[in-house]
Amino acid sequence: MRTLNWSNACTRSFKNCLRKRPDLSSDIAEALRLLVVNPFAPQLETHKLKGKLSGSWACSAGYDLRIVFDFVKAKKGSADDVLLLAIGTHDEVY
Repeated sequence: MRTLNWSNACTRSFKNCLRKRPDLSSDIAEALRLLVVNPFAPQLETHKLKGKLSGSWACSAGYDLRIVFDFVKAKKGSADDVLLLAIGTHDEVY
């Protein structure tokens, strides 16, 4: 099973996002749960990014909510871990 690793920037953006929109907490929680189980679940609409975020991935956690992440080698086990980079609206994370 994958592990979620939170970058400092992602922790800040997560707190900022919840401060602005506390109603999104359940959407974020569900997206993170799915990300651990299957990062390519159809509901997440996971896609590879281009441009300045080239090499990273993003998934949808609601209508205008995105989670930007990278796959990193796990210390133990065969599945890659997920390093969370940012959470926020489309305009905030891109």
